[in-house]
Amino acid sequence: MPLLVTGRKFIRDLEKSGALALYTPLEGGYEGRYQRRLRASGYTTLRLLARGLGDLSSYLMGVHGVRPPHLGKKNIGKEGAVGNIYYVPPIISYQLEQLPPKSKGLVLWIVDGQVLSRQELQFLASLSELEPRVKVAIEMGGERYFRWTTLDAATQAA
Repeated sequence: MPLLVTGRKFIRDLEKSGALALYTPLEGGYEGRYQRRLRASGYTTLRLLARGLGDLSSYLMGVHGVRPPHLGKKNIGKEGAVGNIYYVPPIISYQLEQLPPKSKGLVLWIVDGQVLSRQELQFLASLSELEPRVKVAIEMGGERYFRWTTLDAATQAA
């Protein structure tokens, strides 16, 4: 086993398919190395947790409303008892606007992807077709070694 993994095959497969399903060792460490390889090759990475994302298409691609937790305080007579709605810009377009000029694109690195439904995984697999500068890497579970497959193949197997 080589001491230094260059990650070229990983980056080529990510560029070719647009979305990869990752299986990483549970003790961690490998994903950081591959994220560093992505940054060194010209990509910007954005790390997200799959739990609590809600509707992926509106969260990633459209302006969406967010209600912060009310912490026991209620608005009486002004708004609904659930609180005000704050509107947040789309994550992907905002990140793409902030990319450096020589950047190859944006890689969404999503942790705990096994909680996403098949429909959400299919949307993420087609995301690179909607926006060519966006690539997706989803951690789908544990394995004894770091391996990956295309997200399309992972959704068909699930």
